Amino acid sequence: MSAGNSGGVEVLVAGAGPVGLTAAYELVRRGITVRIVDRAAGPAVTSRATATHARTLEVYHQMGILPDLLARGQKCDHFTMHRRGRRLTSLGTDYSELPTRFPFTLQVDQVITEEVLRTRLGELGVEVEWGVELESLVDDRNGVTARLRRVDDGTTEEFTTGWLVGADGAHSRVRKQLGIDLLGESSEKWMVADAYVDVDLPRDSLHWMHLSHGTILMVPFPEEGKWRLLDTDDVTDGDRPEVVRARFEAKMSEGLGRTVTVKELTWVSVFTIRQRMVETMRSGHCFLAGDAAHVHSPASGQGLNTGIQDGYNLAWKLASVIKGQADGGLLESYSAERVPIGEILLGSTKTATRLIALRNAAAPVLLPVGLGLLNVLKPLKHKVERKILRGMSGLALHYRASPLTVGAPGSGDDAPALAIRPGDRVSCSAEELEDSPGWQEVCDELTDLRWTLLVFAGSGDVPAAVGRVHEEYGDALSVRVVRETQPTDSGGAEAGPRVLCDPGRRVRRAFAGEPGYALVRPDGYLAALGPLGDGEGLDALLRRVHLLPARRSTAAPAGSAE
Repeated sequence: MSAGNSGGVEVLVAGAGPVGLTAAYELVRRGITVRIVDRAAGPAVTSRATATHARTLEVYHQMGILPDLLARGQKCDHFTMHRRGRRLTSLGTDYSELPTRFPFTLQVDQVITEEVLRTRLGELGVEVEWGVELESLVDDRNGVTARLRRVDDGTTEEFTTGWLVGADGAHSRVRKQLGIDLLGESSEKWMVADAYVDVDLPRDSLHWMHLSHGTILMVPFPEEGKWRLLDTDDVTDGDRPEVVRARFEAKMSEGLGRTVTVKELTWVSVFTIRQRMVETMRSGHCFLAGDAAHVHSPASGQGLNTGIQDGYNLAWKLASVIKGQADGGLLESYSAERVPIGEILLGSTKTATRLIALRNAAAPVLLPVGLGLLNVLKPLKHKVERKILRGMSGLALHYRASPLTVGAPGSGDDAPALAIRPGDRVSCSAEELEDSPGWQEVCDELTDLRWTLLVFAGSGDVPAAVGRVHEEYGDALSVRVVRETQPTDSGGAEAGPRVLCDPGRRVRRAFAGEPGYALVRPDGYLAALGPLGDGEGLDALLRRVHLLPARRSTAAPAGSAE
């Protein structure tokens, strides 16, 4: 056994899947030193999760990796339902109540997502240590001491660092070492396969088939001719690919009413649907993220998306505390925000599981009738589409009950339906982005690693207090003065907050209650709205969300939990 300290490493990440890679990348981008280990011998080679929903695409934009993934993914914006050769309906995507610049689901192999994240992390000087597993840990007031073992030769080391992120999957060693239970249930088994299929179907859609026995779901991969196949009924013979291939051929041929040929199976797996979660995602200096904290049915593709948003949520908060830009109370908001999200998604994925499997004996009669009505009653169909998107896209999830969310007059339930309220995402539609220079600047601002304070000052002078918070919190806060036009005389304004031009006041109108300021978190959620007045309350507001002024802050010890 070897023993040592962190060597300056501030955070140890256990698990190099998409969640651990996201957390590590975001920490390193913010100047935090990270070590990331994984017990596997190397990167995964099977596709696994494929669906990347709209909210995660917004996160990828903020992370700066979206172009890498868009170029290698397949956009999907339909869900087509078939039975005995008849197309029953095709549900589209109605994002009118959930404005986003990315109104689609991107189908991209998890192995590609991990490759992109590893490449970006490597460019910042951090490589994954494969074949290294966390055996045990001790958490005390000074930080975490982890016992690490190299899988190939069994040698061990004791590694001491300030913080530990457990992103090591559903069988998480970190979670077990912390004594945190994964509570919930296991239900039915499904079979999943990746295959090259000779079939003429639109590739911008998922295809669901109701059969005489069970259901089949087909999901397109970016690669031409390749599909993810899911069977909710037959799960036997997983080790006999020819049997599985013939069975999928027969079932898809029944559902589509024409001959379908499965040319090649590249992967087959049988899995048990589990719906489980923890009651807390933090213990001392240790955090859980992704499947280590919650496991979902794959029916609506939430696992990868939720885990990446866990890692993103945690990373900016942990980095802020380590760098002394925020006090330790900020970290309490991680579990307070993400545990309820996990609970909501357990409910929505349980519903999606029932709908995909559709074991109702009356379905053969009721399904064509019900979907036929949807095709005729367009308003009802759009309502169904919007409801599905609310449960699947991640765009409806909010932090209105978060300890970081500060309410304000005019920002409550009486606000306009599409107004951005404290706790909501700050986002616009693709059309609004194209037409509004103000929103273009706001979306650029969302890629800043800091908090953003939008100050709606009208044509008058900006209160001196705005300049003070710009000076005192500048390392952690970007202050933008929103005006309809750029002042003709900058008068040395380059030393103060920059102007964000908002022709037609389109950005300002998007926020409820015509606020004097809007405080936006580093992850793009609105923390607070309020009247500007003389600006003297801004310092108290920033302290309320745990920010510390740079001139009086001192970097917290790496292991400080306070």
